[in-house]
Amino acid sequence: MYKEPQEQLESIIRLALEEDACQNDITSNALISPQQHGTAFIIAKGEGILACSSIISPIFHTVDYFLKVNLLQKEGNRVKADDIVAEITGNLKSILAAERTVLNFLSHLSGIATQTATYVENIKGTKAAIRDTRKTMPGMRLLEKYAVTVGGGVNHRLNLADGMLIKDNHIASLKKDDVTLTEIIDIARQNNSEDKVIEIEVNTVDEALEALKTNVNIIMLDNMSIEDMKTVVAICGGKVKLEASGGINLQKIREVALTGVDYISIGALTHSVKALDFSLEIEA
Repeated sequence: MYKEPQEQLESIIRLALEEDACQNDITSNALISPQQHGTAFIIAKGEGILACSSIISPIFHTVDYFLKVNLLQKEGNRVKADDIVAEITGNLKSILAAERTVLNFLSHLSGIATQTATYVENIKGTKAAIRDTRKTMPGMRLLEKYAVTVGGGVNHRLNLADGMLIKDNHIASLKKDDVTLTEIIDIARQNNSEDKVIEIEVNTVDEALEALKTNVNIIMLDNMSIEDMKTVVAICGGKVKLEASGGINLQKIREVALTGVDYISIGALTHSVKALDFSLEIEA
């Protein structure tokens, strides 16, 4: 699991609050007295997995250090409509200034955890694990990957420096000079000064068989048919980790898991997730 460095989290929060001009809320300035205090509740509006609730307090306290935030649900809890997630007490203008930023983070990240949990549930009883990808929103990767783990998934590499993934464009760039797949993996191994995991993407059974003869760590079976995956799994015999990838959805996920692959990577966990809705309500 990736845990965001505190300074990076603070930077993300500051950027989001600045984007929303939280220090110049002209509506609240016009209508609410600077001395007015009260209590607000963050309430779930649907069912799903609560993720990154720990970001609630830092956002409110960045706006106003004296706000009191009481979290009422644990990280990873399954919440349902009308469940109260947090109670916030203090200056009402400060609460309203932070409201949208808190809800945006909470809704998006809980949506990721909820969607991940749905995929995980669909492959229950198989050996496969659900992995994320680098298809994340700029600046949000650490939080989004953390949300995946809250939903029961596991993280693929964090960034380009976190592991070698030899993809089709790497292979195409070298094959025009008649470099074979085996030679490409050998070159990667020779230049792997930091001893990182090496994974290679293949599209056919023949490419997978060639990769199996090398000392690569993971073979990614990209856009392969179920039958081809089964063939590779049978030949591999557990000698190397296998990862299925490419357009795998909920309707297909269990069939893929039952082929015997070790990982299934799903870009949709982060790049097209439906938010889990929350609202903030001021106590009358």
